[in-house]
Amino acid sequence: MVVYSEVQPASPLPRLAAPERADAAAETLIAYASAHRGLIADELYRYGAILFRGFRFGGADGFQAFASAMCESLQEYAGGNSPRTRVSGSIFTSTEYSQRAKISLHNEASYLRAMPRRILFYCDVAPTDRGQTPLADCRRIYRRLRPDLIERFETRRVTYINNMHDGAGPGRGWRDVFGATERAEVERRLDADGYEYTWKPDGGLRTSIVADAVARHPETGEPIWINQAEQWHPSSLAPATWRALASMMPEADFPHHACFGDGTPLDEDDLAHIRQVMDEEEVVFEWRPEDVLLCDNYLVMHGRQPFSGPRRILCALG
Repeated sequence: MVVYSEVQPASPLPRLAAPERADAAAETLIAYASAHRGLIADELYRYGAILFRGFRFGGADGFQAFASAMCESLQEYAGGNSPRTRVSGSIFTSTEYSQRAKISLHNEASYLRAMPRRILFYCDVAPTDRGQTPLADCRRIYRRLRPDLIERFETRRVTYINNMHDGAGPGRGWRDVFGATERAEVERRLDADGYEYTWKPDGGLRTSIVADAVARHPETGEPIWINQAEQWHPSSLAPATWRALASMMPEADFPHHACFGDGTPLDEDDLAHIRQVMDEEEVVFEWRPEDVLLCDNYLVMHGRQPFSGPRRILCALG
């Protein structure tokens, strides 16, 4: 059996799920999950994230078995923004951005038409110096943002612009992003997902897509803040990085850019307000070896704190 409680006092996020008997095998949890899908779903809709702690998953294969039990299917990461490496099957490294960088709160791939409903993380090697995975409740963020800001984003939506090089340059190359070597294959994916795109004279690729900034949860109907506008906007960059890129190219050619869906610029005061609310809603817990974090990707944002030393977090998208 599984016992639910708090990870830390007075913090409902994430919900802690632990075995009655310590050091239980992953098979025990998988059997429980198969028999109690409704109960786990109710806990997930209520809290947004569940941390399964005290189970022996034994690595990527055990993690994938549990992820498969929790999701109708596991999906690939082609077209995603974060650099990742496939570990095995449908399991990837969580991100390979520089460990010195903080990754701001976001809903995984909210710029994609096939946005994952759930995301799972597995702590293969626990960090010893920071490296936490912060969380924030999208419902609380929605309620705290200014109504005029909500109205602007809900009405105008968000355009995400991605500039990918042909093998050298800032950001990522299109072959890496799409896991493909042929333009025709990339174009088929972009057409299917409703992107606008242009091949550049230097062989690079520019894509853009308009996505919702505000939505309602598919099951609960609750209004949620669900976009990565502040993360994709150049104002999220470190000042030195922004200046370096601006010395080489116009902002519209930065690796990432965001504007309203009608093409008008985002207001930096709005973005500052969004960041302030997200920072105030951020919840941090400490990873332990073999922890598995299950997130409803519509209800909870996640990020990553900078770190030094060893850290290996795996992920699966469902």
